[in-house]
Amino acid sequence: MTTPIRVVIAEDSILLREGLVRLLGEAGFDVVGAVGTGEELLRIAGEVRPDVAIVDIRMPPTHTDEGLRAAAALRARYGDGIGVLVLSQYVEVAYADQLIESDARGTGYLLKDRVADVAEIADAVRRVARGGSVIDPSLVAQLLRRRRRPDPLVDLTERETEVLGLMAEGRSNAAIAERLVIAMKTIETHIASIFSKLGLEPEPDDHRRVLAVLAYLRRG
Repeated sequence: MTTPIRVVIAEDSILLREGLVRLLGEAGFDVVGAVGTGEELLRIAGEVRPDVAIVDIRMPPTHTDEGLRAAAALRARYGDGIGVLVLSQYVEVAYADQLIESDARGTGYLLKDRVADVAEIADAVRRVARGGSVIDPSLVAQLLRRRRRPDPLVDLTERETEVLGLMAEGRSNAAIAERLVIAMKTIETHIASIFSKLGLEPEPDDHRRVLAVLAYLRRG
């Protein structure tokens, strides 16, 4: 009798986490852990050494890239000894690049919409466990478009593009937060992500906000 693939799940949404536990269990997988943070993922992975870790990109405390960083830490510690399947709400090309840039073996990137298809998520877990790679079709389409027409803003999410557009109008962080009806801290997180995706590292002689706006205006 074949030993079932052992899986840990890192997802801060309780409903999605418990849903995955149930779906994968019914599909014949051995779910050996289900946690809500990147730190808990690293701890439990060290304890139970699963075959595959299913990881949400955005988790507490900032809901930016904690899951991605935890996935990178798993790869650094265990190589392809633990497969990593990352789940994302949106297609985020920059994050996918970070995940697979060093070694695509035993890695996968799927949109959360695919979770509803039990056969698809089960197939993805099995392929990653065997050392294969899984790339969401929507991500493939984005990569093809990027190759055809280089665009420095292609990696920005819809919300980040909206924030950058308001920055280009000369609005302050406070004004943007008021306009979008979201917290100032969230605006700061979006802007930090914009700078990162545009490759704008802190430099004493450069004003990153201006450079980001220039990139946005050139696109138009």
